[in-house]
Amino acid sequence: MHVARDIPVKYKIHHKTIYRYTEPVRRSVHELRLAPRSGPLQSVQYWTLSAPGNLSEARDGFGNIVHNFTMAGPARTIAIVATGEVEVRIDPAPTGQAGAEAGEGGHGAFQDLPEAGESRVSPLYFLSGTPLTQAPADMQAFAAPYLAAGHEVPALLALADGIAERVQYRANTTDVGTSAVEAFRLGSGVCQDQAQVMVAACRALGIPARYVSGYFYDAAAASLASHAWADICLDADRGLWCSIDVTHRCITDGRHVRLAVGRDYASAAPIRGILEGGAGETMEVDIEITPLA
Repeated sequence: MHVARDIPVKYKIHHKTIYRYTEPVRRSVHELRLAPRSGPLQSVQYWTLSAPGNLSEARDGFGNIVHNFTMAGPARTIAIVATGEVEVRIDPAPTGQAGAEAGEGGHGAFQDLPEAGESRVSPLYFLSGTPLTQAPADMQAFAAPYLAAGHEVPALLALADGIAERVQYRANTTDVGTSAVEAFRLGSGVCQDQAQVMVAACRALGIPARYVSGYFYDAAAASLASHAWADICLDADRGLWCSIDVTHRCITDGRHVRLAVGRDYASAAPIRGILEGGAGETMEVDIEITPLA
């Protein structure tokens, strides 16, 4: 899909997840990061969530919209549906002082600062590793030459290209518990793994980086609709970031809709839950993304 610069792209998104169980769920508690928020890269026109329980809404320390619900069973199915429209802003210019100095970050830089009255962690919080984003010596040695002269956008794109070559995209070779180092040494994985390797490598070299979950529109590859990429901090003081899709080796563009950010997959997962009962779980996911005029 060719995306013209500075022309907004709007999508209607329908995301349905159904869990089925051979043994009924007696009780469950769920945490959802399934509601995108408006920001420098997108504007949410409307968004609705439905689930088998009363939804409460809050913001986490990363700025994500988080919903929680508790379900009292017994139940053999749990269906969670998200629907809405999002307009993506193509190549937005940073604002204020960051905009005046955006040349340091180059093409693709954007400013992401807390809204008035919002509490959010510092970008420096994304310097620390997690069990899923550790980078031992061999990963650091792989990444270091790409960023030896700095971490401007061209260098970050070169690193993303190197990671995409090293961790080849292959479905069903990893799972949600696979760490960055496991995928790196295996040499294959999916978007989640490639993004976590990028995040881990940048953090190990002193650059704040965060994991992003979201949607990717490609009419010819519906299986990629659920997607992940990485935000790399170009300047922590000014809240200047660059969002890079390792899988597609590009700065994010009009094909990308953001859902949540976190330190790794676990802290940005669209759905997390704790169950009593509920053996024999299977999951069915259906995501439809329709471009709007």
